[in-house]
Amino acid sequence: MKFKSVLIATSLSLTVLSNLSEAVATEIPLVESFTFSPSEIDVLGTDTTLKFELKVSHPFGIENPSSFITIKDSVGNTWGLSIFRTDTPVNTALEKVTYQGSLALPRTISAGVYTVSASEIRNNKMAGYSYSTGEIFAKKIRELSEAENSLLIRSGGDLNYVYKTFQGPSFDSSLSIIYKNINKYNSSNKPIWKVGETFSPLDFYEPKVSSLELKIKSSTPLTCSSDGKILKLNSVGNCDFTVFTSKTKDFAIFEDKQTVLITNPRIKSSLFIPKIENQTTKNLPKIVNLPQVYSAAEGYVLAKTITPTVCVPSGFTVRLIAGGTCVLTYQTSANSTYLASDLYEQNFEIIRDPQTVSFVLPNNVDISSKSLVLNSTASGGGVITYATSSTGVCSITGSTLNLLKAGNCSVTATQAGTSTLAPASATASITLTGTAVGAKKTITCVKGKTTKKVTGTNPKCPTGYKLKK
Repeated sequence: MKFKSVLIATSLSLTVLSNLSEAVATEIPLVESFTFSPSEIDVLGTDTTLKFELKVSHPFGIENPSSFITIKDSVGNTWGLSIFRTDTPVNTALEKVTYQGSLALPRTISAGVYTVSASEIRNNKMAGYSYSTGEIFAKKIRELSEAENSLLIRSGGDLNYVYKTFQGPSFDSSLSIIYKNINKYNSSNKPIWKVGETFSPLDFYEPKVSSLELKIKSSTPLTCSSDGKILKLNSVGNCDFTVFTSKTKDFAIFEDKQTVLITNPRIKSSLFIPKIENQTTKNLPKIVNLPQVYSAAEGYVLAKTITPTVCVPSGFTVRLIAGGTCVLTYQTSANSTYLASDLYEQNFEIIRDPQTVSFVLPNNVDISSKSLVLNSTASGGGVITYATSSTGVCSITGSTLNLLKAGNCSVTATQAGTSTLAPASATASITLTGTAVGAKKTITCVKGKTTKKVTGTNPKCPTGYKLKK
C-alpha cells in the first residue's frame, strides 16, 4: 500500500509516581536489534516480500502493542506497515519483546536507495516513568556511501543510486563546500585557462566514492579536447566540458558541466643580468652590491647561490666569504600569466692571492735505500701533500717516497690553498736504479729442448741445465 506518511516528532515524557522509590534507576528502552530481510530486492525477481523484526527490552516491560515501519525514497514517497508483538496475549510487563511483520513491495516501485525506520517504542508506565527509544534505524549492513543501513531496490540488477559521487569544483568559492582535503581543494588553487595548459579534474574535484574513476569530456574539441582524464586547452574561445563518473550497477551517472573562456597562452619572461666584475680577497669577508634584475612577471628578481662556501646573496647585496668562483642564479616562478623563466647564471671570480711551491728531488737514487723523505715548502706556509702517478715504480706514505723498482718516478707536491690564497703545486722526477734487496727474480734454464723457469732471490739453474741467454 502506498501513501503519504505523517511522522509525529518523538516527545520524551516522564510521569513520576509518588510512591516510586528514589533507589529505582530510570532507563530508556533498549533496542536490541532491528532487521529487515532481504536487505536488497530486485523488482524483476521472484519475490518482493520484506520481513521485519524488532527486539526491544526494558526491566519493567514494554507498553507498545505495535510499531510502524516506514520505507521512504529520496523524494519523499513512502510505503509502510505495522508490525506487531509476538507475545500472545500481550504482556506489558514482559522484559524482552519481539515485533514482526512483512510487506510485499509493488513491482512498480522505482530502483534506488530507501531508508527504513520503525516508530518509537516506550517502556511500561508501571515503572513510574515513560521513556521512548525515538525513531529506530537498522545498524550498518554494507559498505555503500550514505546507504550503509538502507534498503536497496534494484531492477534487473541495476540500483540506479542517484548520489553525488564527487564534489567541486574547488575554484568556485560560491559553492560553500567543506572538503576533506583542504590543503588540496581550496579556492586559492585555481586552474589556468590559457592556450597550451591542461586541466586535471582530480586537482579540483574531490572524489567521494574511491571505486569510481573521475572522468572528463569536452563538447568543444577545437577549443579544448580530452582523452577522458585530462583536458587540453587548444585555442582561444569558450570551452564546454563535463566532469563525471560513469553509470555502474550501483550508481547512476553523476556529472558537473562547466563553461570557461580560454585566453592567449602564457609567455616566458626574459631576464637581463648585468655583468658583475671580478673581486679580490682583500678584507674578506665583505659585502658587495648586486645589480638589480627586474621582470614583468614578478618585479625584482633576487639572486640565489649555488656556491654558498664562496658567496651568499641577500636582497641586492652579496656577502663574499672566500676566494673562488661565485655562481649566482636568477629565475622567475610561473604564475597565471607567465611561465617560469629560464634559469640564468651569473659567474664572477673572487681572486685569491697567488703562492708558489718549492720542490726538488735528487736526479737518481738506488732503490736499495727503500725510501726517501720528501721536503718542500709553500710561500703561503700551508700544509703540503704529495701524490705520484708512477704506479709500481714508487708509492707515497705521507711525506715518504717508497722506492719499489727501477724506473722513472714522478711526484707532485700540492698546497690546497686557503680562503685567500690560491692553490699551488710543483712536480719533480727522480730516476730509481738498482735492485731491491731481497727482491725475487725469475730465470729461464734450458736442457736440450727442455726449458725450466726458476724463481728466487738468487736463482740458479739445476744440474744439467744452462742459463738461457
